[in-house]
Amino acid sequence: MPIIQSHTDIITQINVFTVPKGEQQALIDHLAGAARVAREVDGWLSASLHRSLDGTRVVNYAQSANLEAARRVFDHLQSKGLIDGNKRYGEAHPGLYEVAFTLDR
Repeated sequence: MPIIQSHTDIITQINVFTVPKGEQQALIDHLAGAARVAREVDGWLSASLHRSLDGTRVVNYAQSANLEAARRVFDHLQSKGLIDGNKRYGEAHPGLYEVAFTLDR
């Protein structure tokens, strides 16, 4: 389950993919498979996939316990060819983030 809380060591990788119409579900399936592989890495916490209503974007919101764990996850996925596999589906815009502020009702 995602943890959205400031003042933690948790690193969130947010990757926004732009995909051709009709390719959204194929990318979601690929990323879901990659998440199952990432789950094997110590320090991996969660993955959440979001689809845009217009069918042209997918957002991957994945969390690791800290920056070192995020690097281990990336290296593991890259060694399995899953990072390069993303390129088959569209253009990616990845970044690593930490929560700066939250507000609840």
